[in-house]
Amino acid sequence: MKVRKAALAYSGGLDTSVIIPWLREEHGCQVVAVVANVGQTDDFAAVERKALASGAIECRVVDVRRTFVSDYVFPALRAGAIYEGRYLLGTALARPLIARVQVEVAKETGCDALAHGCTGKGNDQVRFELAYRALAPELPIIAPWREWTLKSREDEIAYAARHGIPVPVTSAKPYSIDQNLWHTSYEGGILEDPAVAPPEDMFQTTSDPAEAPDEPELLEIEFEHGFPIGVNGHRLPPEELVAGLNVLAGAHGVGRMDLVENRLVGMKSRGVYETPAGTVLRTALADLESLTLDRETHHFRETISPRYADLVYNGLWHSPLRESFDAFLEISHRWVSGRVRLRLFKGSCLAVSRTSPYSLYRHDLATFGEDGVYDQKDAAGFNNLWALPTRVVAAVRRETASPAPTPEPVASE
Repeated sequence: MKVRKAALAYSGGLDTSVIIPWLREEHGCQVVAVVANVGQTDDFAAVERKALASGAIECRVVDVRRTFVSDYVFPALRAGAIYEGRYLLGTALARPLIARVQVEVAKETGCDALAHGCTGKGNDQVRFELAYRALAPELPIIAPWREWTLKSREDEIAYAARHGIPVPVTSAKPYSIDQNLWHTSYEGGILEDPAVAPPEDMFQTTSDPAEAPDEPELLEIEFEHGFPIGVNGHRLPPEELVAGLNVLAGAHGVGRMDLVENRLVGMKSRGVYETPAGTVLRTALADLESLTLDRETHHFRETISPRYADLVYNGLWHSPLRESFDAFLEISHRWVSGRVRLRLFKGSCLAVSRTSPYSLYRHDLATFGEDGVYDQKDAAGFNNLWALPTRVVAAVRRETASPAPTPEPVASE
Protein backbone atom coordinates (compact mmCIF):
# COMPACT_ATOMS: atom_id res chain seq x y z
CA MET A 1 0.00 0.00 0.00
CA LYS A 2 1.59 3.25 -1.18
CA VAL A 3 0.51 6.13 1.03
CA ARG A 4 1.36 9.77 0.44
CA LYS A 5 -0.18 11.36 3.54
CA ALA A 6 -1.82 9.72 6.56
CA ALA A 7 -4.14 11.23 9.17
CA LEU A 8 -3.23 9.79 12.56
CA ALA A 9 -5.56 9.76 15.58
CA TYR A 10 -3.04 11.34 17.96
CA SER A 11 -3.03 11.69 21.72
CA GLY A 12 0.61 12.25 22.58
CA GLY A 13 0.60 9.04 24.61
CA LEU A 14 2.98 6.15 24.22
CA ASP A 15 1.47 4.40 21.21
CA THR A 16 0.79 7.41 19.02
CA SER A 17 4.06 9.09 20.03
CA VAL A 18 6.10 6.37 18.34
CA ILE A 19 3.78 5.95 15.37
CA ILE A 20 4.68 9.28 13.75
CA PRO A 21 8.36 8.43 13.14
CA TRP A 22 7.40 4.82 12.37
CA LEU A 23 4.97 5.90 9.64
CA ARG A 24 7.62 8.13 8.10
CA GLU A 25 10.25 5.37 8.18
CA GLU A 26 8.15 2.39 7.15
CA HIS A 27 5.59 3.95 4.79
CA GLY A 28 7.55 7.00 3.64
CA CYS A 29 4.50 9.20 4.08
CA GLN A 30 3.71 12.54 5.63
CA VAL A 31 1.68 12.51 8.83
CA VAL A 32 -1.12 14.83 9.93
CA ALA A 33 -1.72 14.41 13.66
CA VAL A 34 -5.39 14.79 14.68
CA VAL A 35 -6.30 15.50 18.29
CA ALA A 36 -9.95 15.50 19.39
CA ASN A 37 -10.51 17.40 22.61
CA VAL A 38 -13.15 15.30 24.34
CA GLY A 39 -12.32 16.66 27.77
CA GLN A 40 -8.91 15.20 28.56
CA THR A 41 -6.79 17.42 30.82
CA ASP A 42 -3.93 17.81 28.37
CA ASP A 43 -1.79 20.80 27.53
CA PHE A 44 -2.86 20.87 23.91
CA ALA A 45 -0.21 23.38 22.92
CA ALA A 46 2.41 21.00 24.28
CA VAL A 47 0.75 18.05 22.52
CA GLU A 48 0.88 19.96 19.24
CA ARG A 49 4.55 20.87 19.73
CA LYS A 50 5.36 17.25 20.49
CA ALA A 51 3.58 15.99 17.36
CA LEU A 52 5.48 18.44 15.17
CA ALA A 53 8.78 17.66 16.88
CA SER A 54 8.13 13.96 16.27
CA GLY A 55 7.83 14.58 12.54
CA ALA A 56 4.21 15.43 11.80
CA ILE A 57 3.75 18.08 9.11
CA GLU A 58 0.64 19.40 10.85
CA CYS A 59 -1.29 18.90 14.07
CA ARG A 60 -4.98 19.74 14.26
CA VAL A 61 -6.63 20.09 17.69
CA VAL A 62 -10.43 20.09 17.43
CA ASP A 63 -12.61 20.92 20.45
CA VAL A 64 -15.63 18.60 20.39
CA ARG A 65 -16.45 18.52 24.11
CA ARG A 66 -20.02 19.76 23.67
CA THR A 67 -20.69 17.40 20.80
CA PHE A 68 -19.25 14.50 22.77
CA VAL A 69 -21.56 15.04 25.72
CA SER A 70 -24.73 16.10 23.90
CA ASP A 71 -24.62 13.71 20.93
CA TYR A 72 -22.88 10.64 22.35
CA VAL A 73 -22.82 10.57 26.16
CA PHE A 74 -26.33 11.82 26.91
CA PRO A 75 -28.07 9.51 24.40
CA ALA A 76 -26.26 6.53 25.95
CA LEU A 77 -27.20 7.80 29.42
CA ARG A 78 -30.85 8.03 28.36
CA ALA A 79 -30.63 4.49 27.02
CA GLY A 80 -29.41 3.20 30.38
CA ALA A 81 -26.41 1.77 28.52
CA ILE A 82 -24.05 0.13 31.02
CA TYR A 83 -21.86 -2.65 29.64
CA GLU A 84 -22.17 -5.86 31.67
CA GLY A 85 -24.08 -3.87 34.25
CA ARG A 86 -21.02 -1.94 35.47
CA TYR A 87 -19.07 -0.04 32.79
CA LEU A 88 -20.46 3.36 31.75
CA LEU A 89 -18.69 3.21 28.36
CA GLY A 90 -16.47 6.29 28.61
CA THR A 91 -13.84 5.11 26.12
CA ALA A 92 -16.30 3.34 23.85
CA LEU A 93 -18.45 6.46 23.44
CA ALA A 94 -15.52 8.71 22.59
CA ARG A 95 -13.99 6.56 19.84
CA PRO A 96 -16.63 7.06 17.11
CA LEU A 97 -16.45 10.82 17.60
CA ILE A 98 -12.64 10.88 17.54
CA ALA A 99 -12.79 8.84 14.34
CA ARG A 100 -15.29 11.30 12.86
CA VAL A 101 -13.00 14.23 13.61
CA GLN A 102 -10.07 12.33 12.12
CA VAL A 103 -11.98 11.60 8.91
CA GLU A 104 -13.06 15.23 8.57
CA VAL A 105 -9.47 16.47 8.98
CA ALA A 106 -8.18 13.81 6.59
CA LYS A 107 -10.53 15.03 3.89
CA GLU A 108 -9.71 18.69 4.55
CA THR A 109 -5.94 18.08 4.33
CA GLY A 110 -5.92 15.70 1.38
CA CYS A 111 -4.85 12.58 3.27
CA ASP A 112 -5.12 9.26 1.46
CA ALA A 113 -5.01 6.99 4.53
CA LEU A 114 -6.13 6.79 8.15
CA ALA A 115 -3.97 5.48 11.00
CA HIS A 116 -4.60 4.60 14.64
CA GLY A 117 -2.52 3.33 17.53
CA CYS A 118 -4.82 0.58 18.79
CA THR A 119 -3.40 -2.83 19.55
CA GLY A 120 -4.63 -6.01 17.92
CA LYS A 121 -5.87 -7.26 21.29
CA GLY A 122 -8.20 -4.44 22.26
CA ASN A 123 -11.68 -3.14 21.51
CA ASP A 124 -10.61 0.26 20.17
CA GLN A 125 -9.27 -1.10 16.89
CA VAL A 126 -12.81 -2.27 16.11
CA ARG A 127 -14.41 0.99 17.22
CA PHE A 128 -12.11 3.12 15.09
CA GLU A 129 -12.19 0.94 12.02
CA LEU A 130 -15.96 0.45 11.96
CA ALA A 131 -16.35 4.22 12.20
CA TYR A 132 -13.82 4.71 9.38
CA ARG A 133 -15.72 2.28 7.18
CA ALA A 134 -19.00 4.03 7.90
CA LEU A 135 -17.63 7.53 7.25
CA ALA A 136 -14.80 7.08 4.72
CA PRO A 137 -14.80 3.56 3.29
CA GLU A 138 -12.56 4.66 0.43
CA LEU A 139 -9.57 5.42 2.69
CA PRO A 140 -7.17 2.56 3.55
CA ILE A 141 -6.32 1.94 7.21
CA ILE A 142 -2.87 1.62 8.73
CA ALA A 143 -2.74 -0.15 12.09
CA PRO A 144 0.94 -0.22 13.15
CA TRP A 145 0.38 -2.71 15.96
CA ARG A 146 -0.56 -5.24 13.29
CA GLU A 147 2.56 -4.48 11.22
CA TRP A 148 5.54 -3.45 13.28
CA THR A 149 8.09 -5.58 15.11
CA LEU A 150 7.55 -3.87 18.46
CA LYS A 151 6.01 -6.51 20.70
CA SER A 152 5.33 -4.71 23.98
CA ARG A 153 5.03 -1.36 25.69
CA GLU A 154 8.60 -1.81 26.87
CA ASP A 155 9.69 -2.06 23.22
CA GLU A 156 7.76 1.13 22.49
CA ILE A 157 9.42 2.95 25.39
CA ALA A 158 12.83 1.93 24.05
CA TYR A 159 11.86 2.98 20.51
CA ALA A 160 10.74 6.37 21.77
CA ALA A 161 14.00 6.81 23.67
CA ARG A 162 16.03 6.05 20.52
CA HIS A 163 14.10 8.71 18.62
CA GLY A 164 14.28 11.27 21.41
CA ILE A 165 10.54 11.28 22.03
CA PRO A 166 9.41 11.82 25.65
CA VAL A 167 6.44 9.68 26.67
CA PRO A 168 4.21 9.85 29.78
CA VAL A 169 4.83 6.17 30.60
CA THR A 170 7.83 4.59 32.25
CA SER A 171 8.85 1.03 32.96
CA ALA A 172 8.19 1.73 36.65
CA LYS A 173 4.65 3.03 35.99
CA PRO A 174 3.49 1.26 32.85
CA TYR A 175 -0.30 1.37 33.08
CA SER A 176 -2.05 3.38 30.38
CA ILE A 177 -4.60 6.14 30.98
CA ASP A 178 -7.52 7.22 28.81
CA GLN A 179 -9.41 10.34 29.82
CA ASN A 180 -12.35 12.35 28.61
CA LEU A 181 -15.20 14.31 30.18
CA TRP A 182 -17.15 11.14 30.96
CA HIS A 183 -14.42 9.12 32.65
CA THR A 184 -10.79 8.32 33.35
CA SER A 185 -9.72 4.73 32.76
CA TYR A 186 -6.59 2.79 33.66
CA GLU A 187 -5.38 -0.54 32.32
CA GLY A 188 -2.25 -2.53 31.57
CA GLY A 189 0.98 -2.89 33.51
CA ILE A 190 0.50 -3.60 37.18
CA LEU A 191 -3.29 -3.66 36.67
CA GLU A 192 -3.06 -6.76 34.50
CA ASP A 193 -3.10 -8.87 37.67
CA PRO A 194 -6.71 -8.85 38.93
CA ALA A 195 -5.46 -9.86 42.39
CA VAL A 196 -3.49 -6.62 42.80
CA ALA A 197 -5.35 -3.60 44.16
CA PRO A 198 -4.84 -0.36 42.23
CA PRO A 199 -2.44 2.08 43.90
CA GLU A 200 -4.22 4.97 45.57
CA ASP A 201 -1.94 7.56 43.93
CA MET A 202 -3.17 6.42 40.51
CA PHE A 203 -6.61 8.04 40.76
CA GLN A 204 -6.97 11.47 39.19
CA THR A 205 -10.62 12.54 39.52
CA THR A 206 -11.94 10.92 42.70
CA SER A 207 -10.91 11.09 46.32
CA ASP A 208 -10.38 7.99 48.40
CA PRO A 209 -13.89 7.46 49.85
CA ALA A 210 -12.33 6.89 53.28
CA GLU A 211 -10.76 10.35 53.08
CA ALA A 212 -13.83 12.09 51.62
CA PRO A 213 -15.69 14.76 53.64
CA ASP A 214 -17.33 13.57 56.86
CA GLU A 215 -20.50 15.48 56.04
CA PRO A 216 -22.83 14.39 53.21
CA GLU A 217 -23.70 16.80 50.41
CA LEU A 218 -27.08 17.22 48.75
CA LEU A 219 -27.41 18.25 45.13
CA GLU A 220 -30.28 18.50 42.68
CA ILE A 221 -30.21 17.46 39.02
CA GLU A 222 -32.78 18.76 36.55
CA PHE A 223 -33.73 16.77 33.45
CA GLU A 224 -35.64 17.63 30.30
CA HIS A 225 -36.80 14.83 27.97
CA GLY A 226 -34.33 12.45 29.61
CA PHE A 227 -31.29 14.73 29.23
CA PRO A 228 -29.64 16.58 32.16
CA ILE A 229 -29.93 20.35 31.84
CA GLY A 230 -29.10 21.80 35.26
CA VAL A 231 -27.50 21.37 38.67
CA ASN A 232 -28.74 23.01 41.87
CA GLY A 233 -31.04 25.34 39.99
CA HIS A 234 -28.48 26.51 37.44
CA ARG A 235 -29.00 25.59 33.80
CA LEU A 236 -25.66 24.62 32.24
CA PRO A 237 -24.25 23.64 28.84
CA PRO A 238 -23.73 19.87 28.62
CA GLU A 239 -19.95 19.90 28.87
CA GLU A 240 -19.96 22.30 31.84
CA LEU A 241 -22.61 20.27 33.63
CA VAL A 242 -20.56 17.08 33.38
CA ALA A 243 -17.27 18.80 34.24
CA GLY A 244 -18.80 20.43 37.33
CA LEU A 245 -20.31 17.16 38.55
CA ASN A 246 -16.98 15.42 38.10
CA VAL A 247 -15.44 17.85 40.58
CA LEU A 248 -18.35 17.82 43.02
CA ALA A 249 -18.96 14.05 43.06
CA GLY A 250 -15.28 13.20 42.73
CA ALA A 251 -14.56 15.06 45.97
CA HIS A 252 -16.89 12.60 47.73
CA GLY A 253 -15.20 9.56 46.20
CA VAL A 254 -18.18 8.77 43.98
CA GLY A 255 -17.72 6.89 40.73
CA ARG A 256 -14.88 4.39 41.16
CA MET A 257 -15.17 1.00 39.50
CA ASP A 258 -12.63 -1.83 39.37
CA LEU A 259 -13.77 -4.66 37.12
CA VAL A 260 -12.89 -7.53 34.83
CA GLU A 261 -14.79 -7.24 31.55
CA ASN A 262 -15.27 -9.37 28.45
CA ARG A 263 -13.60 -7.77 25.46
CA LEU A 264 -15.14 -8.11 22.02
CA VAL A 265 -12.08 -9.97 20.73
CA GLY A 266 -12.71 -12.78 23.20
CA MET A 267 -10.42 -12.27 26.18
CA LYS A 268 -11.08 -10.87 29.63
CA SER A 269 -9.36 -7.67 30.70
CA ARG A 270 -9.12 -5.74 33.93
CA GLY A 271 -9.87 -2.03 33.95
CA VAL A 272 -10.20 0.60 36.64
CA TYR A 273 -12.56 3.49 35.96
CA GLU A 274 -13.51 6.82 37.49
CA THR A 275 -16.90 8.13 36.34
CA PRO A 276 -18.16 10.52 39.01
CA ALA A 277 -20.56 12.61 36.90
CA GLY A 278 -21.83 9.53 35.08
CA THR A 279 -22.57 7.71 38.33
CA VAL A 280 -24.55 10.67 39.67
CA LEU A 281 -26.49 11.23 36.45
CA ARG A 282 -27.35 7.56 35.95
CA THR A 283 -28.59 7.29 39.53
CA ALA A 284 -30.70 10.43 39.16
CA LEU A 285 -32.17 9.56 35.77
CA ALA A 286 -33.11 6.02 36.82
CA ASP A 287 -35.00 7.51 39.75
CA LEU A 288 -36.84 10.03 37.57
CA GLU A 289 -37.74 7.31 35.06
CA SER A 290 -39.38 5.31 37.84
CA LEU A 291 -41.66 8.30 38.41
CA THR A 292 -42.51 9.24 34.82
CA LEU A 293 -42.36 6.14 32.59
CA ASP A 294 -45.37 3.83 32.44
CA ARG A 295 -44.70 0.22 33.37
CA GLU A 296 -44.62 -1.34 29.89
CA THR A 297 -42.41 1.38 28.39
CA HIS A 298 -40.10 1.27 31.40
CA HIS A 299 -39.74 -2.49 31.23
CA PHE A 300 -39.13 -2.44 27.48
CA ARG A 301 -36.46 0.24 27.88
CA GLU A 302 -34.80 -2.06 30.43
CA THR A 303 -34.67 -4.82 27.82
CA ILE A 304 -32.88 -2.67 25.22
CA SER A 305 -30.40 -1.07 27.65
CA PRO A 306 -27.90 -3.96 27.65
CA ARG A 307 -28.26 -4.34 23.87
CA TYR A 308 -27.56 -0.63 23.38
CA ALA A 309 -24.50 -0.97 25.63
CA ASP A 310 -23.28 -3.95 23.59
CA LEU A 311 -23.60 -1.96 20.36
CA VAL A 312 -21.55 0.92 21.76
CA TYR A 313 -18.94 -1.34 23.35
CA ASN A 314 -18.57 -3.39 20.17
CA GLY A 315 -18.01 -0.38 17.91
CA LEU A 316 -21.46 -0.38 16.30
CA TRP A 317 -22.33 3.26 16.98
CA HIS A 318 -23.01 3.73 13.26
CA SER A 319 -25.58 0.95 13.12
CA PRO A 320 -29.24 1.09 12.09
CA LEU A 321 -30.20 -0.69 15.31
CA ARG A 322 -28.59 1.94 17.54
CA GLU A 323 -30.30 4.67 15.53
CA SER A 324 -33.61 2.84 15.85
CA PHE A 325 -33.21 2.54 19.60
CA ASP A 326 -32.61 6.29 19.78
CA ALA A 327 -35.79 6.92 17.79
CA PHE A 328 -37.74 4.89 20.36
CA LEU A 329 -36.05 6.74 23.23
CA GLU A 330 -36.90 10.12 21.72
CA ILE A 331 -40.57 9.21 22.10
CA SER A 332 -40.37 7.25 25.36
CA HIS A 333 -38.58 10.07 27.17
CA ARG A 334 -40.73 13.00 26.04
CA TRP A 335 -42.22 13.08 29.54
CA VAL A 336 -39.05 12.28 31.51
CA SER A 337 -38.56 15.77 32.87
CA GLY A 338 -38.19 16.87 36.46
CA ARG A 339 -35.77 17.16 39.35
CA VAL A 340 -34.00 14.58 41.50
CA ARG A 341 -32.18 15.31 44.74
CA LEU A 342 -29.24 13.11 45.66
CA ARG A 343 -27.05 12.55 48.71
CA LEU A 344 -23.30 12.10 48.23
CA PHE A 345 -21.31 10.59 51.06
CA LYS A 346 -18.01 8.71 51.13
CA GLY A 347 -18.33 7.02 47.75
CA SER A 348 -22.09 6.52 47.80
CA CYS A 349 -24.72 8.30 45.71
CA LEU A 350 -28.35 7.88 46.71
CA ALA A 351 -31.51 9.54 45.39
CA VAL A 352 -33.55 10.97 48.25
CA SER A 353 -36.39 12.83 46.50
CA ARG A 354 -37.86 13.35 43.04
CA THR A 355 -40.49 15.63 41.47
CA SER A 356 -41.96 15.96 37.98
CA PRO A 357 -44.91 17.76 36.39
CA TYR A 358 -45.44 14.48 34.52
CA SER A 359 -45.31 12.19 37.54
CA LEU A 360 -47.44 9.06 37.19
CA TYR A 361 -47.37 8.55 40.93
CA ARG A 362 -50.84 9.12 42.44
CA HIS A 363 -50.93 9.46 46.19
CA ASP A 364 -54.66 8.79 46.28
CA LEU A 365 -54.06 5.45 44.54
CA ALA A 366 -50.90 4.41 46.36
CA THR A 367 -51.84 5.37 49.91
CA PHE A 368 -52.53 2.73 52.56
CA GLY A 369 -54.80 5.25 54.18
CA GLU A 370 -58.43 5.95 53.32
CA ASP A 371 -59.12 6.96 49.73
CA GLY A 372 -62.13 7.55 47.52
CA VAL A 373 -60.78 6.47 44.13
CA TYR A 374 -59.82 2.80 44.55
CA ASP A 375 -62.45 0.16 45.24
CA GLN A 376 -60.59 -2.74 46.81
CA LYS A 377 -63.47 -5.10 45.94
CA ASP A 378 -62.32 -4.83 42.29
CA ALA A 379 -59.15 -6.69 43.21
CA ALA A 380 -61.03 -9.98 43.66
CA GLY A 381 -62.02 -10.19 39.98
CA PHE A 382 -58.58 -9.11 38.86
CA ASN A 383 -56.88 -11.77 40.96
CA ASN A 384 -59.26 -14.46 39.67
CA LEU A 385 -58.51 -13.61 36.03
CA TRP A 386 -54.78 -13.20 36.61
CA ALA A 387 -54.66 -16.58 38.34
CA LEU A 388 -56.63 -18.39 35.63
CA PRO A 389 -53.61 -20.00 33.85
CA THR A 390 -52.18 -21.11 37.19
CA ARG A 391 -55.53 -22.61 38.24
CA VAL A 392 -55.85 -24.53 34.97
CA VAL A 393 -52.35 -26.02 35.26
CA ALA A 394 -52.94 -27.02 38.88
CA ALA A 395 -56.28 -28.68 38.05
CA VAL A 396 -54.85 -30.68 35.14
CA ARG A 397 -51.93 -31.91 37.20
CA ARG A 398 -54.23 -33.01 40.02
CA GLU A 399 -56.46 -34.97 37.64
CA THR A 400 -53.78 -36.74 35.66
CA ALA A 401 -50.95 -39.05 36.62
CA SER A 402 -47.47 -37.68 36.76
CA PRO A 403 -45.56 -38.40 33.54
CA ALA A 404 -43.12 -41.28 33.75
CA PRO A 405 -39.53 -40.26 34.22
CA THR A 406 -37.31 -40.33 31.14
CA PRO A 407 -35.58 -43.76 31.03
CA GLU A 408 -31.84 -43.83 31.43
CA PRO A 409 -30.01 -44.55 28.16
CA VAL A 410 -28.70 -48.09 27.84
CA ALA A 411 -24.94 -48.21 27.51
CA SER A 412 -23.75 -49.96 24.38
CA GLU A 413 -21.42 -52.93 24.78
